[in-house]
Amino acid sequence: MTASATPSPTATETPPPGQAWSLAEQAPPEAQEAVVAAQGAKEAIASKSEIAGSIVETLDSWAVNLGDTRVSVWDGIVVIGVIMLVLAAAWALTRVSALLIKRATRLDDTQRLLTQKISTILIWAVAFMFGIDMLGIDLTALAVFSGAFGLAIGFGLQKTFGNLIAGIILLMDKSIKPGDVIAVTDAAGRESFGQIRKIGIRAVSITTRDQKEYLIPNENLMINQVENWSYSSRNVRMQVPVGVSYDADMNKAEELMLEAARSCSRVLKNPPPTIWMSEYGESSVNFVIHCWITDPEEGVGNIRSEVLKNLWRLFKENNVEIPFPQRDINLRGNAQFERLIEALAAREENRSKS
Repeated sequence: MTASATPSPTATETPPPGQAWSLAEQAPPEAQEAVVAAQGAKEAIASKSEIAGSIVETLDSWAVNLGDTRVSVWDGIVVIGVIMLVLAAAWALTRVSALLIKRATRLDDTQRLLTQKISTILIWAVAFMFGIDMLGIDLTALAVFSGAFGLAIGFGLQKTFGNLIAGIILLMDKSIKPGDVIAVTDAAGRESFGQIRKIGIRAVSITTRDQKEYLIPNENLMINQVENWSYSSRNVRMQVPVGVSYDADMNKAEELMLEAARSCSRVLKNPPPTIWMSEYGESSVNFVIHCWITDPEEGVGNIRSEVLKNLWRLFKENNVEIPFPQRDINLRGNAQFERLIEALAAREENRSKS
């Protein structure tokens, strides 16, 4: 007859409730690493050099716990290094893509600019996702902070994002493109015209003839009415007002006006210049010379000046008068006026006698 052995407790046996509570208190769970890439980099450096490994261990020992997440100085260094690496790579890829797009001969200027902007957005988006993947950051630990931060950035960059989308839409429908000449209004309400030099992420750069550069948000050009001088055609008609005397030969004056307009090199031969009589003015018969140009970015005031100078010379050579303002003055007779006339007459009489 054999004695039965006392069964030994196994690992599967459930300890008493009090003992389980004491074990939970003595062995709390370790904090989770916020940056997984930092742990891998630390192990790789430690395997290569003991001195560098000890320095990394020291940096990693300076840490704080944010809930269940542990963040150390070494984590911050790794994050900054990866961010700088990703930014440098994205910047280099953006430059390379811009050079490749510029060499594409089948694309016009608008298509090149649109392709460049889309490629830039894609490169930076991929760089962001690649950086997050490299770092292995546990975003769930920072869910509340990242949500509040993202909301603040969303409100702050709402206009910037809207201007970016507006710029892409303008380039896609080609209603506004680099090289176009549009009318702009300054803060004082004076209207001028300028040529579009660049469509940026936030604004359109427009340069006027006096080299003033206006930066107009893309969203304004898409929402508001825009006067585009070169949207479907670069031909622009300009008007030059001219007045001649009532005694002048009107047919001859019109011929001279046409000759003055045709003699300008920038005035188009087709459509040809035309002359319209606009009104009978107080001192002159007023005409308007209509002429067409195809390069408004070179200025319109200089063309008007050249036409008027040519017309001045032709009028002088053909005795066509450009009248001065004429006024009829009626003087009412009164006692003071009569005495003034008598005094002036007496003075002239005394001068003649002397």
